[in-house]
Amino acid sequence: MMEIRIRDSSADRVKSDLVAIPVRDKELDGATLRALDRRLKGELRTRMGKSKFTGAEGSVLLHPTAGLLPAAYLLFIGVGAGETSGDTWRKTGAKARKEAAAIGANEFALQLTTEKNFEAAAGAIVEGAALAGYQFNKYRSNGKPVAEPKSLTLFRTGLKKTAALQKAVDLAQTTAPGVFLARDLVNEPPSVATAKYLAAQAQRVCQGRGLSVEVWNKKKIAAMNLAGLLAVNRGSLEEPRFIRIHYRPAGKARKHVALIGKGITFDSGGLSLKPSKSMETMKLDMAGGAAVIATMSCLPKLGLDIEVTGYVPTTDNLPGHNAQKPGDVIRYMNGKTIEVLNTDAEGRLILADALALAALQKPDYMINLATLTGAFMTALGTQVAGIFSNNQPLADRLLQSSQDAGEKLWQLPLVKEYKELIKSSVADMKNIGGAHGGAITAALILQEFVGDTAWAHLDIAGPAFAESESLLGPKGGTGFGVRTLIKFLTGL
Repeated sequence: MMEIRIRDSSADRVKSDLVAIPVRDKELDGATLRALDRRLKGELRTRMGKSKFTGAEGSVLLHPTAGLLPAAYLLFIGVGAGETSGDTWRKTGAKARKEAAAIGANEFALQLTTEKNFEAAAGAIVEGAALAGYQFNKYRSNGKPVAEPKSLTLFRTGLKKTAALQKAVDLAQTTAPGVFLARDLVNEPPSVATAKYLAAQAQRVCQGRGLSVEVWNKKKIAAMNLAGLLAVNRGSLEEPRFIRIHYRPAGKARKHVALIGKGITFDSGGLSLKPSKSMETMKLDMAGGAAVIATMSCLPKLGLDIEVTGYVPTTDNLPGHNAQKPGDVIRYMNGKTIEVLNTDAEGRLILADALALAALQKPDYMINLATLTGAFMTALGTQVAGIFSNNQPLADRLLQSSQDAGEKLWQLPLVKEYKELIKSSVADMKNIGGAHGGAITAALILQEFVGDTAWAHLDIAGPAFAESESLLGPKGGTGFGVRTLIKFLTGL
């Protein structure tokens, strides 16, 4: 991670390879810009006029100082008009990091806002700058990491290193490695990232005060009657694993939260085989489990006074000679039964095990994350995840946490009338509904396994994997959900 420095200084006195200045739309006559233009003998104003830079959100202007300032380059980043969101600051930090890397800068600096809640802006800037530096090059023949800046200085005239500012920076620096871990797990080839691999990684990274990890093999899974996980695993040569990660605070816990993540390491669809094009990115189907493992790994550094238990049922879903068949019936530990009509709707089958198990512990909240349905992607595309909940205060907390984290969530209803669509003629329910409302019917199936516990289901099928590069990361796993979960947990 980059070193973060905090300094009381003005833009014309900061010595750095690159100094980034956020600029509001059509506000080019501020004291900072006037002072810099005087030092640059009017060249800055001329350059802005020629390039028609106004400070519109997302715009950038790079200007060399030709030795007239301690900084080698100035970078002006438009942040738009009005109140600036945390996501805008996050992208501002990312832009500054990328421009610094492009000119080969070893260090860069960024001027902090004078807004009232500048600590949150500082945290978002640091987080964005960190996330923009992610690389996954281990399978490239020329896979050496690209040179990146080593330090970021946050500055402003009169800036003091307060406890609130340091806390915001520390949280960002704790969160970013968690996101990187989730991205790494998703980006690994499915031949590497098997259930055993996921379990081994959980044991490797979930260390520190208060953390413990249990990994259940197939024999223990059978003994615990996790019938859904065993059923999905039947077509595979790889054994399943059930990962349980527990965090206990040093003192008495105020709350207990259960986090459940879908861990399908590769989804072929089973006997209900997917088209080949649809399988190309199906290593992403364990992104929910990756997010839970990554979040749990961050907890010792956060010093929370809440108990958190993570559950990750994991296997691949393949059409082997003993694979489960359409028409099979699964009986779960809580007595409920599901008729399997489509083996490609397997995520809900393994999540049902984990939800039922977690519910026995009677936590205050249960939150599951899963790349569960293409139906949700049809509704809201690749940038937005869905949230379903049986408890509106919990949903509201998660929606606020996602907004603060810059991860988009949209709530959909648990339409009780749609339960008719999942009724089975031979079991309590079937694992698919009708032609429409697939994200809702999938959530309704999960709801049958949570009892009276306050529960939320996050369908992250869209944003868990990026098909193209963005400011905050390259193509591939995004680590979606880690930032939202950490915001939620730290805000309880």
